[in-house]
Amino acid sequence: MASQPPLLRAARITGLGRAVPKRVVTNDDLAQIVETSDEWIRSRTGITERRFAGEDETTATLSVEAGCEALNIAGVAPVDVDLLIIATSTPDHQVFPSTSALVQSELGLSRAGAFDLSAACSGFGYGLITAAQFIATGAYERVLVIGADTLSKYLDMEDRTTCVLFGDGAGAAVVTASDEPGGLMSFVLGADGSGGSHLMVEAGGSLHPPTAATIAAHQHSIRMNGREVYRFSTTTPATALTEVAQRAGVSVGALDLVVAHQANVRILQTVARNLEVDEELFYTNVERLGNTSAASIPLALYDACLEGRLENGDLIGFMGFGAGLTWAAAIWRWQGLARPLVAKTCEVPPPLAGGG
Repeated sequence: MASQPPLLRAARITGLGRAVPKRVVTNDDLAQIVETSDEWIRSRTGITERRFAGEDETTATLSVEAGCEALNIAGVAPVDVDLLIIATSTPDHQVFPSTSALVQSELGLSRAGAFDLSAACSGFGYGLITAAQFIATGAYERVLVIGADTLSKYLDMEDRTTCVLFGDGAGAAVVTASDEPGGLMSFVLGADGSGGSHLMVEAGGSLHPPTAATIAAHQHSIRMNGREVYRFSTTTPATALTEVAQRAGVSVGALDLVVAHQANVRILQTVARNLEVDEELFYTNVERLGNTSAASIPLALYDACLEGRLENGDLIGFMGFGAGLTWAAAIWRWQGLARPLVAKTCEVPPPLAGGG
């Protein structure tokens, strides 16, 4: 397979940020609501707890918190951001305004354009790759990419096959133009809408607008064909990861870390086995956060950095997959953050020299 042409300019992740709701929901908590148990959930998913957003916590508020930290770690002032991309399936408003516009205002990104990106659990991968393209062409210098979802607001708490899986959160990355080689080396984006019905929220859009009947029928809650989703999640994304590794001129086994969508532990274990690599190659934090959809990859990347799992020059495999069906895979040469991850603060950093 031919290698992917190199990008014109490198894109470096200089800052990361995270935000999770205050409320911790354990498996035992869920067992008080639905017919399940800690053992049942752990054995099938590896999840022990997750975070659920409160009434005052939304996709936008979590995005603001995560974005603020990422800007501070990157040492980038809000006025110096050129573009904001928010990957989410759970916007604050169903039609408009966009969540990105709300966050752009709250963060003071006065020069930045902003748009929402909907690719479910693949969303952050789509956003990161898109940001790298804007930088590669020279159009922009600094892009803030945020993956955020509050799927707890769309759970049917009588459906134990879905309500135990999901949690809420936001993860952010500042992507900056760099003269040093590295960043995005190869990527694959994919979609297969024929599998859209396997994981969906049926009502709420233009096909089935909200009515008393759709609410009574629980059509605004997540519905999943678990067998088909598992089959897709353990095959197609692995093929995409293999493809991007080949395009980058390496094998999956030669990667230093794979930061994949945190759907559940069994899926990641199966993918590792199918790829004939050690399970330890796949970073996991799903046991503490559950499936946070578009937030899962940046939250996992943040925790991996915090735990010292990445060094400058390391090769990372990103692997996203989710509803749509969609998938996104990439190989990224890690160049290190501008500042180490520390206790979070939202003090606004000074503008860059020359105002960007």
